[in-house]
Amino acid sequence: TVTAPARVILDPVGARLEPGEILVAPSTDPGWTPLFLTAGGLVMEMGGANSHGAVVAREYGIPAVVGVPHATEAIATGVDVTVDGASGVVTVPLSDA
Repeated sequence: TVTAPARVILDPVGARLEPGEILVAPSTDPGWTPLFLTAGGLVMEMGGANSHGAVVAREYGIPAVVGVPHATEAIATGVDVTVDGASGVVTVPLSDA
């Protein structure tokens, strides 16, 4: 489990992730792998237990939850998110709006 600021990234080309941030992405492929080096966690819209993102996150010991529909729309960059890879739960605080 990890709690950290989220960073929504739709394309890995030129993307930057601060150390420890939660990577929130539609999906990943090998082109995304450099971002995993600094990610504190992963939330991905598509994929399952054997998807690229899930496998790489396991290799790096990063908490990950995959198969979260509309994550890139529901989670805003900068918001603290809790990712519990063991239970498959992503917690996003309610907004004040």
